[in-house]
Amino acid sequence: MLVLIKGAGDLATGVAHRLHQCGFPVVMTEIPQPTTVRCTVAFSTVVYQGQATVEGVTARRADTPAAIRAVLGRGEIPVAVDPGAKLVELLAPTAVIDGVIAKRNLGTAITDAPVVIALGPGFCAGEDCHAVVETKRGHYLGSVLYTGRAIPNTGVPGVIEGVGAERVIRACGEGSWQPVVQIRQLVQAGELVATVDGQPVRAAISGVVRGLLPQGTPVHRGMKAGDIDPRGIPAYCDTISDKARAIAGGALEALLHLLRERGIV
Repeated sequence: MLVLIKGAGDLATGVAHRLHQCGFPVVMTEIPQPTTVRCTVAFSTVVYQGQATVEGVTARRADTPAAIRAVLGRGEIPVAVDPGAKLVELLAPTAVIDGVIAKRNLGTAITDAPVVIALGPGFCAGEDCHAVVETKRGHYLGSVLYTGRAIPNTGVPGVIEGVGAERVIRACGEGSWQPVVQIRQLVQAGELVATVDGQPVRAAISGVVRGLLPQGTPVHRGMKAGDIDPRGIPAYCDTISDKARAIAGGALEALLHLLRERGIV
């Protein structure tokens, strides 16, 4: 009973971790140059590093069906560079979960698998997929919709410790991203955290750097390139977030509900 997850960012990783711990074989797909900010808790880093471990679960790069089977055989999560998700057809998974978090549907169809689940806005349950999991922070985070759509994207980050948009580090222009601080580092408001082709990017608030794009990532003005956690606790950088855990719970609920509804389990 294979579950294929499109995307391997921090939210998709939270889902993969939960399903893996519940005994589901999971395979993930990614683009050739992921732009995950919270890379210490994202299996997308496998694309650059070959393997990654998050909270005791290891993922390993595997780009062919044979390599994928080998990684699954080791009890690990294979991550394939497969931007078009061609593995959906090759592997014929029981379930497909769109965890790209693109805020729009980039090609997922309700016919992709017996169970198709999508995370966040851009999908309509009953049309694009069988279920949608709410990803917006607040009262409905992690809830499952079997008809209709998630709350539309507002473009405003969720509030942590009373801080919203200011905690996001954004590129100041188009060019090559060059961080001058590291994840887990404590910074002060106004401190230099990166440059883009020599132009400075400064922290808007004080806190711990929780996420940064990899060095050399091409960026454009306003692009999300980092994250500062005002709580200032470095240990949070290496653990799955409360948001990802809530979404993972919703995805697990939707998966089990739909499998039982279809008589698969």
